[in-house]
Amino acid sequence: MKLGAAMVAGLALLLSLGTTSVAAADPVQESDAQILATNFQLPFPCNQTWTGNSSNSSAHQSWEIDFNRGSTADADLGDTVVAAAAGTVVISAHQGSTNGYGNLVKIDHGGGWTTYYAHLNSRTVSEGQAVSQGQQIGTVGNTSKPGNNISPHLHYEVRLGTNYPANIQKAVFNGVTFGYPQQSVTSKNCGNPHTPTEVCGSGYDVIDSATLGSDGAVYLLYNSSNGNNCVTTLKYKNVGTATATTAYLEVEGSTRKTDSGNFAYYAGPVVASAAGKCVRWGGKAGASAYDSPLEHCG
Repeated sequence: MKLGAAMVAGLALLLSLGTTSVAAADPVQESDAQILATNFQLPFPCNQTWTGNSSNSSAHQSWEIDFNRGSTADADLGDTVVAAAAGTVVISAHQGSTNGYGNLVKIDHGGGWTTYYAHLNSRTVSEGQAVSQGQQIGTVGNTSKPGNNISPHLHYEVRLGTNYPANIQKAVFNGVTFGYPQQSVTSKNCGNPHTPTEVCGSGYDVIDSATLGSDGAVYLLYNSSNGNNCVTTLKYKNVGTATATTAYLEVEGSTRKTDSGNFAYYAGPVVASAAGKCVRWGGKAGASAYDSPLEHCG
């Protein structure tokens, strides 16, 4: 099969509404419920504590937040930034003179919901890539448009729809609305630490994916250097606890290969040579399963 024949499917993972409180913030009220279409988490690794401020930048239009945690101006430079929720990267670029975002990653979470991660020092994802909640997407930086001298921080936004700036929404982390204008929040972004390309190995790229409800996602990857496909199923629930998880790959004319059992993080990798042939692929996590048709031929 040929990589050019495939299209990466977006992960529009719509999770259930969280109710866990974060210290110093009030639980989400009924009027705020609509902004919890996805279960957003803090865009930093598990158990890190960051202080957000919505009022210390004259460039802010609405509910944007600037995050820092270090005691000096440059202390946060290079710190890891992760996806607040699963989705598909729709922008990964330096904005140049277009605006003040500098290195920007924008993730589409489905249903009109997007998140913005700006001023990054580096970007570790590319446009069209499916990302899981908690996956690294870049590092904290101070990039902006020419002439803007800013100290390192993460500029974070949640948007719904396209009517800027009215589409900027209040940020919600772990089911609790951020305590505007300023609050220190400890990250509960403790999801699956693994990525599809890590599981399948060097040379593999994601060419298709399917969500498994809120339980996980199954990924189809391809290695153009050897013509091999790889399938892995990553868990989003019960991460770290061994539960039933399956991944399979069936090359046209060959016997299906399956990895099935009780796994803490993922099933797979399931690898097979598929150059010039169609494949069926899929997997299961929790009560949700995906079975592809015979596809990706080439």
